[in-house]
Amino acid sequence: MIDTLSRFWWVPVLRGVAAIIFGILALVLPGITLLALVFMFAAYAVIDGVLSAITGFQARGTNDRWWLGIIEGIVGIVAGVLAFIWPNITAFVLLIFIAAWAIITGIIEIAGAIRLRNEIEGEWLLAIAGVLSIALGVLLFLFPGPGAVGLVWMIGLYAIMFGVTQIVLGILLRSGRKKPRRDEEVYA
Repeated sequence: MIDTLSRFWWVPVLRGVAAIIFGILALVLPGITLLALVFMFAAYAVIDGVLSAITGFQARGTNDRWWLGIIEGIVGIVAGVLAFIWPNITAFVLLIFIAAWAIITGIIEIAGAIRLRNEIEGEWLLAIAGVLSIALGVLLFLFPGPGAVGLVWMIGLYAIMFGVTQIVLGILLRSGRKKPRRDEEVYA
């Protein structure tokens, strides 16, 4: 699994760059209309979903849980396509889409971190990305009333934090820093 992840280190970097761009746009344009927010989210979710699915497909044959990346990708693509198809949805429906997507993505990210904990250093970054995703989803479910601008800011901040963790993870994967297996560890 680590060999596959190391070969495709650029996928989390691209996911991170896309998330940061989305987050900056959301913060710089807080007065954005709901329609523009829908299209921004839709584009980001589709791009992130495609990149996640690519990672899943690339891991076939080398990882027993390769399908998790594909599921994460499908969830993102479906959420993005639904937002494109129904651009006039209400803020509440958009909030539910984003909240559900964030929670499902977070669970999958944490599962991936658990799977990688003995194989690479920096797996905690994937877990943090998952926790951030779940936290965003829960906050959106609990506090749906702060308005569209508050939603844009919350999503923008989340996207930037998620993006940074993905870029750092990709850089660590590129460096190929593996954790030694227990039988390889040397105790002083």
